[in-house]
Amino acid sequence: MQLRLVILLTLGHFSADINQGALPALLPFLIAEHQLSYTAAAGIVFASTAASSFVQPFFGYHADRVSSPWTMPGGLFLAGLGIALLGLAPNYPLLLLAAVVSGIGVAAYHPEGARRVAHVSGGDRATAMSYFGIGGSLGFAIGPLLATAALLAWGLPGTVVFLGAVLIMAGVILAEAPALAASATAVGPAARGAQAGEVRDAWAAFGRLTLAVIGRSILFYGLNTFIPLYWIHVLGQTKAGGSLALTLLFSAGILGNLLGGRLADRFGPRQVAAAGFGLLIPLLPAFLWVDRPWAALALLAPIGFMISLTYSPLVVLGQQYLPNRIGLSSGVTLGLAVAMGGIASPLLGWVADLHGIRLALACTSVLPIASMVLALTLPEPR
Repeated sequence: MQLRLVILLTLGHFSADINQGALPALLPFLIAEHQLSYTAAAGIVFASTAASSFVQPFFGYHADRVSSPWTMPGGLFLAGLGIALLGLAPNYPLLLLAAVVSGIGVAAYHPEGARRVAHVSGGDRATAMSYFGIGGSLGFAIGPLLATAALLAWGLPGTVVFLGAVLIMAGVILAEAPALAASATAVGPAARGAQAGEVRDAWAAFGRLTLAVIGRSILFYGLNTFIPLYWIHVLGQTKAGGSLALTLLFSAGILGNLLGGRLADRFGPRQVAAAGFGLLIPLLPAFLWVDRPWAALALLAPIGFMISLTYSPLVVLGQQYLPNRIGLSSGVTLGLAVAMGGIASPLLGWVADLHGIRLALACTSVLPIASMVLALTLPEPR
């Protein structure tokens, strides 16, 4: 593994996703400034998420056809520019446009970044991908803190700090462009075979894997959305307690992401993904069964750990199933399939409105079962 380049790409992932993480924290300020409804405010987040998720496969397809390292610094610039313009836009249509610009920038970075991680990972592709994933997780975690601090200090124009931050990282990546270009030759045997036309893409296996990623994404978005509400309305705790529970979920996820990559490199990504989903099967019902906050916290930590344990194995499997289209595979598993989880969240909200939050979360309990079955049917990559 070329660790220096893996760290560089991971920091770039952090810089890209810090913009996505900051967007929800900007909404209260935008609502107050522009007198937006909650629906209009949610539309800003949807515009950014949709632009990011659905465009990623197209950037991945382009990356597979033409090596485009410029999309990483260019994507970082657009991601920060869009967030910066959100604080300066005078009306709602321009707010939506700024959100779309940021989303497209995030979409441009991910497929090329993940493809380059595969090139520099050596024999530890899943471990390298877990580092890459941790960069994104930390970006989502720190983005709201940076946004709140900047806007409290300088008001809405404070969003300009996001443009400055990404420009620094984009400059570093441009300076390392020769090393990243040279890394294209440091690929594994499967990728070299793909370049020579000796390995075919396994589209059927990739389709089943995509369904497993969608199941994981729906579960993650469901917990991310409803855990704070569950803590308040079901367990009778404070808002601070709900935030603490969500922080625990994310913190355990970072550890799970790191260990998942190491285990996948040792035992195989398919086996680790299936084991992670299998261990989730009893944890979710147990979490919904207990009525003591301390017991729920004790179960929430391994739930977050197991969800993230499957992250890098699934991304790496997708790249191995499509060795001729690593960028496209990354765009689907990191973008499009993940977006389906966000789209499903309103359906869980509808169930929660009709039957309560506990039942809405109970509906997600079938997802680890379905994803485990799909993982067990996946073939070993050729």
